[in-house]
Amino acid sequence: MSVIQKEYSYSLHDHPFPAGLHCNSDIYSSRQKKMVSETPFIPSPTPKFCNSLANRIFLDVAGDITIVVDGESFLLHKFPLVSRSGKIRKMVADVKDSSLSKLEFLNLPGGPRAFELAAKFCYGMNFEINTGNVAQLRCAAEYLEMTEDYREENLITRAETYLNEVVTQSLEKSVEVLSSCEMLAPMAEEVGIPDKCVDAIALNACKEQLASGFSRLDCDDGCAELKSGRLEWWVEDLSVLKIEFYQRVIAAMGGAGVQPDSIVASLMHYAQASLKGIGKQQIWHPTRMKPSPGMVENSQCVIVETLVSLLPAEKSSSIPLSFLFGMLRMAILVGANVACRLELERRIGFRLEMVSLDDLLIPCVQTGDSLFDVDTVHRILVNFLQRIEEEENEEYGYESEALGSPSQGSVLKVGRLIDSYLAEIAPDPYLNLQKFMAMLEILPDYARVIDDGLYRAVDIYLKAHPMLTEHECKKLCKFIDCKKLSQEACNHAAQNDRLPVQMTVRVLYFEQLRLKSSLSGSSGDGFLSQRISSGVPSAAMSPRDNYASLRRENRELKLEISRMRVRLSELEKEQLFMKQGMIEKSGNGKTFLTSISKGIGRIGIFSSPAGGKRKSGRKSRVTEGKTGRSRRHSVS
Repeated sequence: MSVIQKEYSYSLHDHPFPAGLHCNSDIYSSRQKKMVSETPFIPSPTPKFCNSLANRIFLDVAGDITIVVDGESFLLHKFPLVSRSGKIRKMVADVKDSSLSKLEFLNLPGGPRAFELAAKFCYGMNFEINTGNVAQLRCAAEYLEMTEDYREENLITRAETYLNEVVTQSLEKSVEVLSSCEMLAPMAEEVGIPDKCVDAIALNACKEQLASGFSRLDCDDGCAELKSGRLEWWVEDLSVLKIEFYQRVIAAMGGAGVQPDSIVASLMHYAQASLKGIGKQQIWHPTRMKPSPGMVENSQCVIVETLVSLLPAEKSSSIPLSFLFGMLRMAILVGANVACRLELERRIGFRLEMVSLDDLLIPCVQTGDSLFDVDTVHRILVNFLQRIEEEENEEYGYESEALGSPSQGSVLKVGRLIDSYLAEIAPDPYLNLQKFMAMLEILPDYARVIDDGLYRAVDIYLKAHPMLTEHECKKLCKFIDCKKLSQEACNHAAQNDRLPVQMTVRVLYFEQLRLKSSLSGSSGDGFLSQRISSGVPSAAMSPRDNYASLRRENRELKLEISRMRVRLSELEKEQLFMKQGMIEKSGNGKTFLTSISKGIGRIGIFSSPAGGKRKSGRKSRVTEGKTGRSRRHSVS
């Protein structure tokens, strides 16, 4: 027998009367009529009250009172019961008839098993207090009023001693006892067992955290790396708790100073263990119908809402985005409240630049709507833009407006992400035009250096929705800035029959302007000078308005520089292509390189016959230059 078993085992006391304790039963074996040895009794996992008690008694004195607990009858003796239980003493004393032979207890905490152990204690029989029965014993003792007023070292004192000296010293034992309290409400709350266990779990978790940290310092690098990747062992233990107790434990851990990363790991493990009922087949249901409400859905809804409310602050922990998106999908599916979904959307929006395209493809569960939940993504994007605006307002200066500023880089990343998202959802035949246009217009102009991704998404949408009217096509195409299309996109748009005629004309017009600008060598100089001159603060404006205006002009200049870089890259590629073509035709690459700075109009020189004479007249050169430019226009 272990030390704990020795300390908390109870032996048969000397009574002035023969001890007797047995259940109502019509059948007894001959061995049950003899006195049984006083070895410690360990109850079976599924005790049969008649046999387990009849094996521990003297049968030469008949019982004088029957106790009924939830339909189970116990034939006992009044004297050992009234000597320790105040409730039984009062019930016997209140009855004027001295021949009282039956008492009935309704809603006794722990039921017949707890009463059996309490009765054994009254008779002085040996049994062991452990984590599996201490909560039942404590609640049953409170119900039966087994206090020190009736006998020293009564059952309440013994149970409290075990709780304070054994249970609260161990995290694992505290979790086990707390889990057993779930079926003992409200008596367990009245005697304070859950509060003791919750505080003990939080305190022991802090101790484990400190011990783990010291052990990592003592280990070498390899050992420390191994330990740092190991999951806290108590994370699995907490998953057996009901959500109400789990919420109290996590809140106590946060107050006690447990690391937020450990709390996040526990939340993730608990969600994985308790939300197994909903899988991909239910999320991607063909009919896109929401599950019928029921007890399971309600319990899962409570779990999702509680876990979201327990998430630590963003600054104190790094919550995996995959977990946030998983909880968001689950919240939508089980119908969690609006506050829960908005909190998840806010947390995701604050880190939207790190999100992948697959994360944003959230299925829609509403009937007759689009395949993907566009409204949720729209709200996430709004949260992201609010974060960028707050960051810019906090940074009063030009340092934040540098080309490599984090906020500008985040906006450009999100711009590319949203363009990919739009192209992915555009083929959906159920996608409403208003929702698609809302996603197009929410991003500011500076979120895109070039509009190729936006043009691709619009083109896919037009192809998947051929029933759009001319007016709707015009409204959709107005979001595309033709000046921000690349050469390849312009070539495609000029031949795209799905675009409105006005859009095609606009593309050709800006393409001609760009080509003329590149030929004259004045790419963007006038625009830049205009921007710089317009950025001078006005004396009539307030300092705050001046700062906003300068910041806006600065952003536009940066975008123009980025576009010029793109144009320069395209011109370099075009120059290399023309160089290779001229070398193949004439074999005279040097003449091309020396004449390229004087204008592309001299390309006509290389097309003359090898034996022909070169004309030196000015009129001839002008004519040939015009011919070369017209040929260049026809190529584009």
